[in-house]
Amino acid sequence: MMSISGLFYIIGGQYLIGKFFHLVPISGYDTGFNAIKFTILPILVGLIGGIGASTRWYRTIFLEEMGKDYVRTAKAKGLSEVRVLYQHVLMNGLIPILTGAVVILPSLFIGSLIVESFFAIPGLGSYTIDAINRQDFAIVRSMVFLGSVLYIMGLILTDISYTLVDPRVRLN
Repeated sequence: MMSISGLFYIIGGQYLIGKFFHLVPISGYDTGFNAIKFTILPILVGLIGGIGASTRWYRTIFLEEMGKDYVRTAKAKGLSEVRVLYQHVLMNGLIPILTGAVVILPSLFIGSLIVESFFAIPGLGSYTIDAINRQDFAIVRSMVFLGSVLYIMGLILTDISYTLVDPRVRLN
């Protein structure tokens, strides 16, 4: 699933789910509860497109953590398997996952540009593309500023979440 382009998932999803099976509309948008039928396909495509790389990465992180000395020591002390997995493996495995979450924020913004343009969803992504086409540099600058603010907020939230996961970071 990692080697397939996200555009393939978008076009394939539009063809199979929208055109062939007629389950959801291919593109467009509506307000209120009618918006749900227009957002099902973009959300599904985004999940399926990103699940391959993340699953492989999470598996690698947790397998590496399970082979560490402190996990072996905790098992040798007689701690239950659930407690070892939660307190030692999960908590230490979350540190690189939280760091990777910051990298996802700008890519979510860029991904919205592609998804909104293919599914004809009005949003910041399509607004930015329209501004680029019109050469409205004030809007483009403000979108870059918004992306950088989101990135900085992500860094701050990552630092705050480190205190919840890693006891070495907590203030005494």
